[in-house]
Amino acid sequence: MNDACFQLKGSAVSIIVLELYHYSVPSFTELLGDKVRQAPQFFQQSPVVISLEKLEETQSLDFASLLEICREFHLQPMALRGVPEHLLASARDCGLALIPANQRNSTELDTRQTEDQPDAQAEVVVKKIVEEKLVRRPSKVITRPVRSGQQVYSEGDLIVMSQVSAGAEVLAEGDIHIYGTLRGRALAGVTGDTNAKIFCQNLSAELIAIAGNFILSDSLQNKCWQEAAYISLEDENLQVRALS
Repeated sequence: MNDACFQLKGSAVSIIVLELYHYSVPSFTELLGDKVRQAPQFFQQSPVVISLEKLEETQSLDFASLLEICREFHLQPMALRGVPEHLLASARDCGLALIPANQRNSTELDTRQTEDQPDAQAEVVVKKIVEEKLVRRPSKVITRPVRSGQQVYSEGDLIVMSQVSAGAEVLAEGDIHIYGTLRGRALAGVTGDTNAKIFCQNLSAELIAIAGNFILSDSLQNKCWQEAAYISLEDENLQVRALS
């Protein structure tokens, strides 16, 4: 018998990221209320990370009112991400986790040649970079329907050979392909891949998201609704197009 009273495990959980650009109580309350009313069930008790990475540099912030408004709309703030230096002291008093600013994975090659960096060394660097870029996580293939309440996660692309029911959730670090009706939620590029895409044979989704940018069902109903479609991210906006 195991005497341990608990076990720590990693888990994939979909979390809303609220990216704050500037803040005033009236405008924030109005806009958040509009968003929540579009899909109240989706936002109900949803965990939220508040990102301050793009907050105006001179902006002061009343964390107490910010968190209170979120909770009034039944959101559950759990962390602050990318807190600027001048707000760190007050952020620490909030009782939330502090997460460093999101760092995109990038590899840059300095092409400048110097006498102490011969061509042979440059070739090794180039080869290493190419090998890193060729590494791709294996795809996960699901042959059964994804039913309400289920969650499927793939570290690479995700291929679902059947439908995704309402209340179900599929997540992938790469692309998502659904060869059936998408009625639940589909989140691609969950680790920040802005080139990820979503493909489905019938778009009837509760929510679609790529790299943290999402569209709810109300907005989707004017864009290839109940048709074969693919979704991509362009200039931080999701584009929904018909699959021909």
